[in-house]
Amino acid sequence: MNLRRLFSIVLKELRQLRRDRLTFGMIVGIPTMQLLLFGFAINLDVRHLDAAVLDQANTARSREFVAEIAASQVVTLREQLSSPQQLDESMRQGKISVGIVIPADFDNRLERGDRAPLQLVVDGSDQVVQQAARQLAAYPLARLRSADAVPPAAMEIVNFYNPERRAPVNTVPGLVGVILTMTMVMFTAMALVRERERGNLEMLIATPVSPWELTLGKVLPFIGIGLVQVSLVLALGKLIFAVPLRGSLLQIYLAALLFILASAALGVFLSTLARSQFQAMQMAFFTFLPQILLSGFMFPYAGMPRAAQWLSEILPMTHFLRLIRGIALRGASLADLWPEMAALAAFSAVVLSIAVMRVSKRLD
Repeated sequence: MNLRRLFSIVLKELRQLRRDRLTFGMIVGIPTMQLLLFGFAINLDVRHLDAAVLDQANTARSREFVAEIAASQVVTLREQLSSPQQLDESMRQGKISVGIVIPADFDNRLERGDRAPLQLVVDGSDQVVQQAARQLAAYPLARLRSADAVPPAAMEIVNFYNPERRAPVNTVPGLVGVILTMTMVMFTAMALVRERERGNLEMLIATPVSPWELTLGKVLPFIGIGLVQVSLVLALGKLIFAVPLRGSLLQIYLAALLFILASAALGVFLSTLARSQFQAMQMAFFTFLPQILLSGFMFPYAGMPRAAQWLSEILPMTHFLRLIRGIALRGASLADLWPEMAALAAFSAVVLSIAVMRVSKRLD
């Protein structure tokens, strides 16, 4: 082995990396982004879950308990409800994740200690909410009792939509979003770049194809592929893990269709920035990491700082997870979850328009 020749090759590679600004940026950007996300944005402590109170006792002690629960910051009280039907509706629509039900005989239960003094109704479609419920269930009630009262029983936890607390019920619907994000963005990001690298763009230049036609022509085949992937994950989840599909299957596909369009639009936009398929793959990974970490799939959304939550609201996977879990597990409709549909539609329209404006029928 000749060390001079070896050094020449190493020097050549370093110079090439220096000229490739995108790759150099990824070398610095990816570890920086991971450090910031895991160190700052990702917080395993569950805080500020949306909650509602159904206080059927309306006594001094019940109001004191509600005030102390609100001060704990585990939940944020959004509504004061007057009936169990309102609680069911708010949870089905995704407005709340936790319901605190205080029965009419709350004071008597505290004194006797023979029954749970209150009930926590939690959205079992989200595993993070179940963790928060266990924290609330351990909340001390001793201060609310009189000195000679019997220690009360633990709070009763009722899991809606996942009474068995099975992890696949939470995971499988979320995996639909993860798989679509990973495949749709990467495939479409490489589509236009592949045409440029293979020289096929020259033939397209000689045709009257408009930028919109070229862009949509690249996107539409991947939409079909995405729908096949959705069908595969849902079928395997049902057959292997017995994941329930309580909502309309048609509405699940409509939500998935809009999410696929948003992911494909992001991929086409990345393809207008990349100069090679390798760069397109790098940028696709660069966008995939924040989506899986900030969407609520792996880490609690409620525990993130406000700035991280604002960023996650821009990402399409955040809204799709709310849609797929709401429809498939809670039986909600698209009308109940219209803000998430509107967010995905707005993202698709804006990003796809920018991508079309950047698509050029020129070799350079």
